Amino acid sequence: MSVKIVAMLKALPGLSRKDFLRYWQEEHPALVWQLPGLRAYRQNPAIEHRKSWPYDGMAELYFDSVDDVRTAFASPQAEPLHEHEKHFLGSIDWFIATETTVEPVGGADE
Repeated sequence: MSVKIVAMLKALPGLSRKDFLRYWQEEHPALVWQLPGLRAYRQNPAIEHRKSWPYDGMAELYFDSVDDVRTAFASPQAEPLHEHEKHFLGSIDWFIATETTVEPVGGADE
């Protein structure tokens, strides 16, 4: 069973959206991809909106197992990743999840 880390991100206070996205989308992926056992990495930046969202983005990191997550973040490759996060993240709320694809049930006439 594969698992993923779902990480809800808040930008460092005072950092512009442009700088947040530059750090996260241009610089950070090279460090994330150094984690051993990482199978996929997705970034989901919050859209700009008149509403203030509770998070600035969400990241998904896919692994084959919880043990692989533990191994990845205990590895030496995790340290530069965490150091880089200090430049653009104010906080991270995260959890490990499985993913379920939900198919439509019934049709429009039912």
